[in-house]
Amino acid sequence: MNFRLYSESNSEEIQSLFASTFGNSEGESEGAIIGHLTKDLLSKTERNDLFVFVACSGDQIKGAIFVTRMSSEQENEIFLLGPVAVLTDSQGQGIGQSLIRYGIEELKKNGAKLLVTYGDPSFYSKVGFNQVEEKLIEPPFPLSQPEGWLAQDLNGRHITASIGKCSCVPAFANPKYW
Repeated sequence: MNFRLYSESNSEEIQSLFASTFGNSEGESEGAIIGHLTKDLLSKTERNDLFVFVACSGDQIKGAIFVTRMSSEQENEIFLLGPVAVLTDSQGQGIGQSLIRYGIEELKKNGAKLLVTYGDPSFYSKVGFNQVEEKLIEPPFPLSQPEGWLAQDLNGRHITASIGKCSCVPAFANPKYW
């Protein structure tokens, strides 16, 4: 498996990957919502605010993760991981976890200090995420499932100080994603 940053020529393949993966696991309407989100992330996010890492086998993209810049009152090198997708027939092989670990190492090289995500704690805990109180890292919108608000300090420290209210890139600025 080869891990790398995406190239713009991969945009349609990545959108299709997310729409089909989420459609298969969460239903057609969720697939359409996440497909639209990935299109917006790729087309409307400033390049210095977006990382898209892909896992490839030959010429085929097997998985992809999005990482977008967030900002807060106290911290400017905070990023949001999500969405994450691995082709349905390639799941359960560790591709997603390996891709996330690769992305984390690349983010560290680029000076990122804090990475948050909003998802399944049992999955993300395998790659170093822990639940975080909303009072420490206040999400951009109220969370429908607060137990899924997770973070990790990329320098290995325990998160104890509040960084305040976070804001996200425009593509995520919709309460339906939260």
